[in-house]
Amino acid sequence: MIKKTGSYVDQGGYQAFIPASLAKTVPSIKIEGELQELLEQATLFLARLDGIGYTLPNSDLFIAMYVRKEALLSSQIEGTQASLQHVLAFERGAKIDNPDDVEEVINYINALDYGIEKLADFPMSLRLIKELHGILLQGVRGKEQTPGQFRTVQNWIGPAGSSPKTATLVPPPPQEALRAMQELELYLHEHAAVPHLVNCALIHYQFETIHPFLDGNGRLGRLLITFYLFWKGILQKPLLYLSYFFKNNRQEYYDRLTMVRTTGDYEQWIKFFLKGVTQTSVAAIEDAKQILQLREQHRQLLWVQNRSSQSALVALENLFYMPVVSVKDVQNMVGLTYQAASNLVTHFENLGILKEVTGKKRDKRYVYTAYVEILSEGTSSL
Repeated sequence: MIKKTGSYVDQGGYQAFIPASLAKTVPSIKIEGELQELLEQATLFLARLDGIGYTLPNSDLFIAMYVRKEALLSSQIEGTQASLQHVLAFERGAKIDNPDDVEEVINYINALDYGIEKLADFPMSLRLIKELHGILLQGVRGKEQTPGQFRTVQNWIGPAGSSPKTATLVPPPPQEALRAMQELELYLHEHAAVPHLVNCALIHYQFETIHPFLDGNGRLGRLLITFYLFWKGILQKPLLYLSYFFKNNRQEYYDRLTMVRTTGDYEQWIKFFLKGVTQTSVAAIEDAKQILQLREQHRQLLWVQNRSSQSALVALENLFYMPVVSVKDVQNMVGLTYQAASNLVTHFENLGILKEVTGKKRDKRYVYTAYVEILSEGTSSL
């Protein structure tokens, strides 16, 4: 039996879809069999991921870099052409090609940082969602699409050149979209009748179906997953980011969201979402392990080379936060003279810890390549 997931309303030549309230939907969700097993598995690995935040020597540095990876992946889903190395170099003041693409990634980072800071003292709200949207689109592609404001005109989702008549989905008309978002805000504050991970899957589906903004709905919808889990205390640190999973399964992601609307099968979407939580958690845990191993390997290498001075160790630790550096950066990190910092960079280069990437005689930039390679997995452009 197909559940009622919403209704179509005629708009004079095309039909718009208005999703049913989640408060009415949740009682029909059946958590049993495979879905129950996937929920237990996702909950287990998410808890292990959250525990990583307490075992890393400096979890904030790991999170800061992981946020950059997530920001890049989420922006790539929307067509941004950039690499993690571009983002890191741009943050250090380097001139790069396609700076607009990188600025979209930087906006995503800023939005995530802003949201986490706000949620420490304030609940999820439509006001916060609109503020986050304004940050996402500030000065980049889509900046003319009323950043920070819910849409007042009809939008639609489909291939380039499509119209409301040929679109894959026509979200609710503006007034209905506003009402649906108000209902979603009320739902966010209700006591969850289903486990939080299931609820998170439903909230993401609902937001993407409402599509309340003219642009940036995908990026913001992915951000809301992390914000919701952090706000509800499921994650003590913002470590779960599903963009890698969604990017690798892009068409299936869209198809399963569509299937909810066309067949009423919420469970197939929730199963897909839970698989993403498990796979993403496992991958993040593995990244953290590799980074710990790399840190220990290079500390030992410095020791064997009789260069385990305090300055060298401090520089190595800082590379996990700032993996693209100049000699001047290293000088500031460790408080050495410029010449001493240059000597240290040369030594790191000889050991294979750093690699010069500009090919210039002046204004050279060095990359902590082994570290960046760990974090860069899966970030090649679509």
